[in-house]
This record gives sequence, structure tokens and C-alpha cells, in this order.
Amino acid sequence: MSDGTDAAGLPPVVAEVVRGTPTAEELAAAIVVVTEAYAREVADATVPDVAPRSRWELSARGLRTPLDRGAGWHGFTG
Repeated sequence: MSDGTDAAGLPPVVAEVVRGTPTAEELAAAIVVVTEAYAREVADATVPDVAPRSRWELSARGLRTPLDRGAGWHGFTG
């Protein structure tokens, strides 16, 4: 992936050890835990693709057609 994301579509994980000397297994375990927590947070924070319609939207009638914002004032003659 040349755009800087992994197969799951997440940016790569960057870890910096500031104290101690973890083994490769400890570092890998920490990266897996943090990556999973991040992926869950992203999944929970996104809005669903289709938002459910409220009872108001389901029962309300359209009172008029939407305004044509591109028309401007040039059509007003009175």
C-alpha cells in the first residue's frame, strides 16, 4: 500500500520506547493491543451509513418544493 495505510485501512502504528528495553514479543503484544483499541474506537466513532428517519420525517408532508438557490433575484419583477 503506497498511500501509508495497511490492509485494514488504518495508518501504520508508530511506537517509541522511552524507557526500558522491551523484548520483541512484548513490543509486538503492546502494538497489537493498541491497534485493536484504536480500531474499535474508530469503528464506534463513525456514523452509520444510513441514519434512521425520525417519526417526524416519516409523518411530515412536503409543504413546498425546495428553493432554487441558483435563481437569485433576477426573476423578481414586482
